[in-house]
Amino acid sequence: MRCEKMSSFIVMDIVKEAEKYADAIHFEIGQPDLPPSPNVKNALHVSIDENRFSYTQSHGLVALREKIKSHYATTYGVHIDIEQIFLTPGTSGAFLIAYALTLGKDATLGFSDPSYPCYKNFAYLLDIKPLFMPIGKADNFELHVKHLEPHTLDALQISSPANPTGNIYDAKNLEALVAYCESKNIAFISDELYHGLTYEKEANCALEFGDKNVYVINGFSKYYCLPGQRLGWVIVPKEKIRHAEMVAQNLFISAPTLSQYGALEAFDEAYLAEVKEEFQKRRDYLYKELSELFDIDAKPEGAFYIWANISHYSNDSFAFAKELLEKIHIATTPGVDFGSNGTSHYLRFAYTRNIEHMAEGIQRLKNYLKEKNEN
Repeated sequence: MRCEKMSSFIVMDIVKEAEKYADAIHFEIGQPDLPPSPNVKNALHVSIDENRFSYTQSHGLVALREKIKSHYATTYGVHIDIEQIFLTPGTSGAFLIAYALTLGKDATLGFSDPSYPCYKNFAYLLDIKPLFMPIGKADNFELHVKHLEPHTLDALQISSPANPTGNIYDAKNLEALVAYCESKNIAFISDELYHGLTYEKEANCALEFGDKNVYVINGFSKYYCLPGQRLGWVIVPKEKIRHAEMVAQNLFISAPTLSQYGALEAFDEAYLAEVKEEFQKRRDYLYKELSELFDIDAKPEGAFYIWANISHYSNDSFAFAKELLEKIHIATTPGVDFGSNGTSHYLRFAYTRNIEHMAEGIQRLKNYLKEKNEN
């Protein structure tokens, strides 16, 4: 029954289907096309030459955890012990640790609708009850305490910047959510994978507002441009360190060794500033163009997605995504991947390809929708 409840991750089906078209325009996949810092590449070559193929300890490399610790102190003014940091195979491994430490069979995990589809699928896999709380434009696509109060929760999952909407949680709201969860003994799990990819304002770390039962998840796949290296991390409360170690040892022994050595050079601030600048240019371009075709509820503040309302053309995002792919070879992600709260009226567009690539797609889209309207 666990697997039967899980839904397909539709975007990966779209990726597979798009491979049939040599001229496909890719707005579907959430991975950067930019390479990592050259320093990362050099570190990987050195690691191969030095035959660094053995396991690391389950926590991960001490040197990398020290760099992550320093990053939190410098960026957020948050001071953590390196023993609280666990390197994981992607953020998926981090979610599994956080869920295993906080949620037993039939426990309730709350999150927003729309939100990243793997949250609910991990819940189903672990016999956890997912609780979907609808949010929208009126809430700035943020959960608030008012959404939590009618429910009995064991854990709350948020993401900021969010996938698929690109919104960033307001600092006062994030503080209120953390305080509420601490007062009710609700585990607070904060997905901060898109930190760094923020534009007009910065994102706050949940640990700025409390550390009792707070779990922070991040990784190297987005801002650091290392999606295929499959390396994430989770920060756990101090009293959960030993339990997290046992979970990590049994789930995956350790994160990929070469990936960890490469990531030692990922905190290249000069290079990362260029990455951020490039994605902001892409955001500005695609937002302007899509706003002429669809209703956009909010200009994304972070990540690299635009949540576009397609109601003028369709009320079935899955069928519309298939239509665009088959007719004009444009790959997008149907909103229904992210929940059921009006998501059949939305497509997610990722600006993870260069502007020239996106411009070709926009032109095809304009021509096709014009023709569609005329008919």
